[in-house]
Amino acid sequence: MDYSFLCAYAIGMYLSGIIGERLPIRLYLTVGMLCSGLFTCLFGLGYIYNIHSLAFYIFVQVANGLVQTTGWPSVVTCISNWFGKGRRGLIMGLWNSHTSVGNILGSLIAGSYVSSNWGMSFIVPGIIIAAMGVVCFLFLIEHPNDLKTMHAQTSSPLGTTTCKGWNGANGQKAMYLQYTHGGLQSGDQEPLLCRENGGSGRYPVHQVVVVKSESEPSAISFMGALRIPGVIEFSLCLLFAKLVSYTFLFWLPLYITKAAHLDAKTAGDLSTLFDVGGIVGGILAGVISDKLGKRATTCAVMLLLAAPTFGLGPTVAMLLVCGGLVNGPYALITTAVSADLGTHKSLKGNARALSTVTAIIDGTGSVGAAVGPLLAGVLSAGGWDQVFYMLMTADFLALLLLLRLKEH
Repeated sequence: MDYSFLCAYAIGMYLSGIIGERLPIRLYLTVGMLCSGLFTCLFGLGYIYNIHSLAFYIFVQVANGLVQTTGWPSVVTCISNWFGKGRRGLIMGLWNSHTSVGNILGSLIAGSYVSSNWGMSFIVPGIIIAAMGVVCFLFLIEHPNDLKTMHAQTSSPLGTTTCKGWNGANGQKAMYLQYTHGGLQSGDQEPLLCRENGGSGRYPVHQVVVVKSESEPSAISFMGALRIPGVIEFSLCLLFAKLVSYTFLFWLPLYITKAAHLDAKTAGDLSTLFDVGGIVGGILAGVISDKLGKRATTCAVMLLLAAPTFGLGPTVAMLLVCGGLVNGPYALITTAVSADLGTHKSLKGNARALSTVTAIIDGTGSVGAAVGPLLAGVLSAGGWDQVFYMLMTADFLALLLLLRLKEH
């Protein structure tokens, strides 16, 4: 069932970025979060209503995987709209810590119910994400220009009207103000200044027709995004990096249970240290890459240092260090690198590529996320050493893919 979710997520991600580039981010993200909450709760309700149909659970997982693809391209695009490239690594490293915080909270919630009522392990997170979807709809501001629009509306003189124009980037509406105070005067004249200010000047009123510029950039195509320098290399690198990360995410609690002979709840709690290390690693990767101006080099060094930590045993130090070195490159590629490539100089200022580029990179990485846990399940039958050899190989391949990106 995990595999069905990850496969659906990987396939859906390629389409999600293209769709998200053409729709308002706030609405697209809200619908995705509400649907994700619905399907997550449905999975948990299977326990409460004693449903034993495998087809039901696979359907719910596939549907959930598809709707959750609305999230990552949308949020990366939104954050990129607000922050420039100068300190993008640090800002996105801090922001991206939410993924590890979510993993930690999810593990703690699931661990608290897994032995008594596992259905609540899904219902509670489902309610949380649906509630956050409502918060997103009410308060998310997609772009700084939206604040200017709202300010223009609230500060416009009495009697002005707002005319909506064509769809802008990400479906945002361009707003135009047209003075209509008092209607048309004799001789088609209107007061130049507001009457309450004592203005008496007049200006001629003309019919204005706003025509969409032919040069307005359109959303980038899938193949156009692939041709951006570095997209293919970073996408394949993330495939192997995410393979390693998700194998730890799915199998670490079981490995701790077997290796350290702990109960399921204690093993789940201990496995959250991997994500704690991931928070520090993501921030550190962002800071270093900002200082050096070399995203690929930062990722390569961290991947090189990560391999020796695999298989050292489920100690606190190993979990923290390994989590930082594994999730650092993963976090950097899915955030700052995706944003950099989505605003690459080859696009000549076209800002309507962020969502598509982010989806391609994360979608390719999600293929690794689907394959890694599956391979671990097969190889673990021959001993955990086989799993760690597989993780080292994937780490080495991710490193190789970055070696040719010297300019990054």
